[in-house]
Amino acid sequence: MKLASLKHGRDGRLIVVSRDLTRATDASTIVATLQCALDDWTRHGPALAALSARLEQGLAESFAFDQNAVAAPLPRAYQFVDGSAYVNHVELVRKARGASVPATFWTDPLVYQGLSDGFLGPRDPITMSEAWGIDFEGEVIVVVEDVPMGTTRKAALDRIRLIGLLNDISLRNLISPELAKGFGFLQSKPASALAPTLATPDEFGSAWHDGKLHLPLFATVNGATIGHPNAGKDMVFDFGTLIAHVAKTRHLCTGTIIGSGTISNRGSDGGPGQSVEDGGVGYTCLAEIRAVETIELGKPRTPFLKPGDKVRLEILDRDGKSVLGAIEQQVSQDVPN
Repeated sequence: MKLASLKHGRDGRLIVVSRDLTRATDASTIVATLQCALDDWTRHGPALAALSARLEQGLAESFAFDQNAVAAPLPRAYQFVDGSAYVNHVELVRKARGASVPATFWTDPLVYQGLSDGFLGPRDPITMSEAWGIDFEGEVIVVVEDVPMGTTRKAALDRIRLIGLLNDISLRNLISPELAKGFGFLQSKPASALAPTLATPDEFGSAWHDGKLHLPLFATVNGATIGHPNAGKDMVFDFGTLIAHVAKTRHLCTGTIIGSGTISNRGSDGGPGQSVEDGGVGYTCLAEIRAVETIELGKPRTPFLKPGDKVRLEILDRDGKSVLGAIEQQVSQDVPN
């Protein structure tokens, strides 16, 4: 089933959405919010699934699903931990600045604690100063139920309740100064945006296996395709491994979000990958494009986002249909002081 939240208060009002993303039905008679549903999934999960089945059969009262009218499906979460499972992305960005990737990056996941107390909706603007170097990063996320400390990879996979799509907005010109302090991200990682729906793993059929989502993520800027790499390819650490890594020394509470990091595919020759114009699958962030340009041309040519630019991120199934709906965000002309 697919779940979304209408804009209502701080935590939204839960609705169930049809598989084709055209219809929705109010779920608040079962449970008010998605977090409440997750907190008692044993009781609410089956009831929501039954409502989803009635919606598909045309037996539930419904209304047109408007992707422009929803909040993030989980407007705020207790925890968001973002990984960097596609080491190719890290390798390229570091290579562009003359640094190598430590050998441990291929064996030990790289993660950071992200902002979780407020996610942007799929149509909310990106309101940031152009001087900060505004970038987008397309990535897959999972939402877990309670995960005990010390869980195994296999057990961690069984704790995944929902799968989604996230735009990890990054302020590139603030990242290097922050990391130079040796204490991690803060100002350079503002609120991320979530796609209109979160879906249970069964909605993806055989595309979801081995802790990876084997579907392409399409990224466009101002209507031009930037990339469509496959999220299941070149993912060095699957979600089971990421969850187990995060839970090594702590319990993860229900509703915790785990991110894959920027989806990034190598080229057929094992190299950094080619642009769409050159016959490759392209990229899902501007920093990776700029890194390749720096490696090949000596300096980047592609600018970061500016006011008025529009970013679209969307996962398509094997029939070319949208699975979770699209993130469509415009960089606002209004910037903070």
